[in-house]
Amino acid sequence: MAAASLFGADRRLCSADILAPDEVRARIEVAVLNFLTALTSPTSPAISVLPLISRTSANCSLRSGLLNDVSSVYLSYAFSKRSLMRESNAVAFVRVWKVMEMCYKILGEGKLVNQRELFYKLLSDSRKYFSCQRHVNRAIQDVVSLLRCTRQSLGVMASSRGALIGRLVLHEPDEEQIDCSILGASGHAITGDLKVLRKLNLSSDARYIIVVEKDAIFQRLAEDRLYNQLPCILITAKGYPDIATRFILHRLSQTFPNMLIFTLVDWNPAGLAILCTYKYGSISMGLESYRYACNVKWLGLRGDDLQLIPQNAFQELKPRDLQIAKSLMSSKFLQESHRAELTMMVDTGKRAEIEALYSYGFDFLGKYITRKIVQGDYI
Repeated sequence: MAAASLFGADRRLCSADILAPDEVRARIEVAVLNFLTALTSPTSPAISVLPLISRTSANCSLRSGLLNDVSSVYLSYAFSKRSLMRESNAVAFVRVWKVMEMCYKILGEGKLVNQRELFYKLLSDSRKYFSCQRHVNRAIQDVVSLLRCTRQSLGVMASSRGALIGRLVLHEPDEEQIDCSILGASGHAITGDLKVLRKLNLSSDARYIIVVEKDAIFQRLAEDRLYNQLPCILITAKGYPDIATRFILHRLSQTFPNMLIFTLVDWNPAGLAILCTYKYGSISMGLESYRYACNVKWLGLRGDDLQLIPQNAFQELKPRDLQIAKSLMSSKFLQESHRAELTMMVDTGKRAEIEALYSYGFDFLGKYITRKIVQGDYI
């Protein structure tokens, strides 16, 4: 059986399926049977390699929506391989099987675990192969690439840091509804269980969604009740966006297609990378990116806003900033207006944080956001 047709799929677009536990367990059993068949072949016994969809920029393209303005990262059918016979692959090869074994047990028990819980279980059972969280995260993505099913289908729940607040009512079936406009400044915590998020009934009279990079900025705007002055929903992942926050944002965009989505990020390469993840998805999760991509607009901070920033508030770009900038510059999907902003950052060697606007008072940020939206000052 050819590797590319192991479970069957659309050859133009490689994606991860949302599957029931029994279907995922069946795919794991197929993988085990293929491995044993190769190992016990009477003519040429061998330890088979694991054909994984390649998660590299060379295997990545941008997919444009036919019925909307949303574009997303997708992966094609190019393969990378994990092999026990290659010294550089051997440990990663074993990690894939260890994670599949654990997922098989989790699904059989009808449980759902987050990546941190999975790490500690694997650390206890297989310390030789899993010494840090990164090893588990990478192995989970390898399993997704091998079985072509979503991470949630494997029984692995997103670890969510996100929160939202504003003109939105959430109603989970058989539960009390939550009015997000009367919550405290920390907002409503977004669950990592995508099944729960998928079942939510959403109602809103907002016109805008504002995605905020930082929790401190989110809480400032929530404290000021910006959504009472500007009909909006505020949402944050408290840094780099997790799957659950991207999922609920995508659900909001699908439920309320006329709501404009804006991002408020620092003027630095990391801020732009966060925006691009919301907008296109990520290569590392390219098999699922189209499920979470949204047509987000860049509200601020941008180069046109730098005149508002006091000179003593600018900071030098750090080596990590330059590394992120280099990666973004090589991207196939960075739009020209975003590339121009990134070029300005690199050329000036400077970065600026949203908090610099507090030099005009703590209430200035809400006025800044409102003015830019009303004037259509976004890209």
